[in-house]
Amino acid sequence: MYTFKIVPLDKTFVDKLKRERTDAFGIEVTEEIAAGTGPCRLSLKPFKPGVDRRLLFLHSPFEQNNAFNQSGPVFVNAADVEPYADVHKFPKEIKADPVNFPLTLIGYNTAQRMVLTKLVGTNDVDVLISEIFESTLDVEYLHVRNAEAGCYICKVERV
Repeated sequence: MYTFKIVPLDKTFVDKLKRERTDAFGIEVTEEIAAGTGPCRLSLKPFKPGVDRRLLFLHSPFEQNNAFNQSGPVFVNAADVEPYADVHKFPKEIKADPVNFPLTLIGYNTAQRMVLTKLVGTNDVDVLISEIFESTLDVEYLHVRNAEAGCYICKVERV
């Protein structure tokens, strides 16, 4: 039985962003050669620095407008890529590289209030997510962020 589901950015949202070249805040999307590993917020695969082209834009992963509504820069692959599909497991390429992907899990309740933060460190992120959902009932969903840069990677929902 699964306890969580990984939610990358929505493909329809990303396709619209690529077509219109403007983010939800009205700011022009920037295209560049990848200087870092990312990851792409749609496929949740790392970029190949110096090879992949990526789009940079401002994004807020929140649905409610309140004090916790953090927006920040994120990247998607400029090429047509498929959304992350193995949604009941954390992306193995990110999980396997804690140096390039130091992770923090931030838990929010139904009112979109932050109620928990956990640094992943050397812990197994799949186990940690399951433990959070089993032991902290007021956590409705998690945001996975880069623990150093603070940027949003993906959402994790209870199943």
